Amino acid sequence: MLLLFWGGIVQSQTDIPTDYFSNPLDIDLVLAGNFGEMRANHFHSGLDLKTQQKEGLPVYAPADGYVSRIQVQHYGYGKALYILHPNGYTTVYGHLRSYAGEIEKYVKDTQYKKETFELELFPDKTLLPVKKGDIIAYSGNTGGSGGPHLHFEIRDSSQRPMNPLLFGLEIPDTKTPIISALFAYPISEDAQINQSQNRTKLRLTKQKDGSYKSESLTAFGKIGFGITTYDQQNGASNKNGSYKIKTTYNGTEKFEVLFNKFSFSETRYLNRYTDYNYYETNKSMVQKLFREKNNPLSIITKEDENGFVTVADSLNSIYTIEVDDFKGNSILVSIPIDGKNLEILDPKKEEKTDDYIYADHATSITKGKFSIYISANSLYEDTYLNIEAKGDTLKFHEDVIPIHTNISITADISAYNEADKDKLYIGRLNYRGVPYYNSTTRNGDKLTGKTRTFGDYTVAADTTPPKIKSVNFSEGKWISNQNFLEVKITDDLSGISSYRATINGKFILMEYDYKKNVLTYNFNDNVNLESENNLKLIVIDNVGNSATFETKFFRKQP
Repeated sequence: MLLLFWGGIVQSQTDIPTDYFSNPLDIDLVLAGNFGEMRANHFHSGLDLKTQQKEGLPVYAPADGYVSRIQVQHYGYGKALYILHPNGYTTVYGHLRSYAGEIEKYVKDTQYKKETFELELFPDKTLLPVKKGDIIAYSGNTGGSGGPHLHFEIRDSSQRPMNPLLFGLEIPDTKTPIISALFAYPISEDAQINQSQNRTKLRLTKQKDGSYKSESLTAFGKIGFGITTYDQQNGASNKNGSYKIKTTYNGTEKFEVLFNKFSFSETRYLNRYTDYNYYETNKSMVQKLFREKNNPLSIITKEDENGFVTVADSLNSIYTIEVDDFKGNSILVSIPIDGKNLEILDPKKEEKTDDYIYADHATSITKGKFSIYISANSLYEDTYLNIEAKGDTLKFHEDVIPIHTNISITADISAYNEADKDKLYIGRLNYRGVPYYNSTTRNGDKLTGKTRTFGDYTVAADTTPPKIKSVNFSEGKWISNQNFLEVKITDDLSGISSYRATINGKFILMEYDYKKNVLTYNFNDNVNLESENNLKLIVIDNVGNSATFETKFFRKQP
């Protein structure tokens, strides 16, 4: 049998410097998340390092280099820093509370010059050099972080994220990976598993030696397997991803997945590698241990017949799955297979509709006032879609099929009053039937939104301006003892788009924490040098409604 090696992207460990980078934190490293673990629509590209449930820990340069990129955004990595090192690798630090020293000054000066909080900078290599051990930032909880931690990455010269553990970072781990579920998938038209043509969950039994054995199954035809697995390191209960998964069939290697490196251009193919339907229905990731059409993932490093097995009638066989963590802790699953071509009692479930989509063709569909454009390769495979329009609402299938590239939904709004058209947007309805803003553009009587999620969409209107409320100060009061000015901003419908604040007519930098709906100004910026201060804040939502907040406060000057 032919073994295909997809190892071109996986650099040999002997070529990777294991003593070049030091710990970016001056504490023992404990993981909240590891490299390659599966998140919604992407693989995790680094290590999430716990920061003792607090912010403000010093972050140190792990090697000499220079600051090559700085990004400040409300979402994503929040405040992020990139350092390019002489050996060609780049280290990345995300969710920072603030930068340190000259880096912080450079960022703050640029924010005031451009009068914006969000920015992306690419400093000249001579501007912000760093030495190993320099404090470059302080850990935080900015952006899409779910709690205080440091997101740390190491990228190669092509900006592909690599597993930082390959570089010698030490994470104590004596725990064996856990396998919590096992599934079998009939693939060919004549395939069956336990007389079923549908995904089948298999019962696992733990053996005395710690390994697992599944129930004996009857099967016939071309089939594949999938598992739900996670790993834990010492000192934390977080359910992180595995490092390597290897399968065999009657002693022949069939499939290997190795989380050493991947590229950002392929990360969304996670939705093809995992059982998307099962995840959306059960909120549990199943890794399919076979390569389907339109799955180019480089983490698949070995495969025989794309990882599938073909079970013949009247033949018994053994399929095994081995899951390893980076430290070599391993767990094995054995699956006895009894080849039998039996009567099918549970035929393949497939709902046929009027709309059959060929994945490699572009498709346009019109339903009521809605037009849908599905570009070629937006879907991974040919499928029936259930699409129905009722008035202002489009039932656009269910979110049980992954979408790889954006699909356009256009609504005809010619029936609306002209005065209302600018306040309309396309929103995706949540489980309570409330529209969640979907990025929308208007061209005359056409509203267009792009989406990579199936579900129910509607033409929604937002005529209500945002709400603004002071948090730690009151009109006409002295606040000399406070270091920060805090204002809460909310918008119940389309959401916050932008804001701008001034004190005594001078721009002030207010940092937006969308998780708390709070804008914060740091008085250390020294923009205001007067005792009597007039604050003016303008907030605009995603359809252009604006609210203005004006107040006066007093502050003793040093």
